[in-house]
Amino acid sequence: MYIQQADFFYGTSMTFARAVMKIADKESYGAGETVFSEGDAAEHLYVLIEGRVQIIIGELGHIVYIVSKGGEAFGWSTLVGRQHYSATAECLEPTTLLKFDRQRFQQVLENDPISGQILYKGLAKTLAKRLLETYKMIAALSASGANIVSGSGQFPTYESAE
Repeated sequence: MYIQQADFFYGTSMTFARAVMKIADKESYGAGETVFSEGDAAEHLYVLIEGRVQIIIGELGHIVYIVSKGGEAFGWSTLVGRQHYSATAECLEPTTLLKFDRQRFQQVLENDPISGQILYKGLAKTLAKRLLETYKMIAALSASGANIVSGSGQFPTYESAE
């Protein structure tokens, strides 16, 4: 996979794409393996090459997203100033990822601020899409009679209606 094919990097310069690929590590995981856990230090950004990764939150293991499209990025906590991952990433099947170190990635962004701005706009678009999906899920649960209880503010917690 060429890095500019990834939704996350769409529109960035060829120079930026080359610099990003130079710092990428390719990793493989088996089904059931954890890429990172909620609360771990957010030191890496990941881009899916092939496979599927479920993003899970909370002790009950609520699945909030499944990364399944080649080029999708996850572990974005590294790019938004969070020190720890807010979820767990677990492979559903054999999976191959590109892994980017936070500090090295930040240096590439600083060296090409125009591509960095494009990348952050892409990140905002991706997060907005996921947020809208979450709103739809909350609306559907509310309509079904589920009671939404307070949680972290990032993802809702639910109780069954009795």
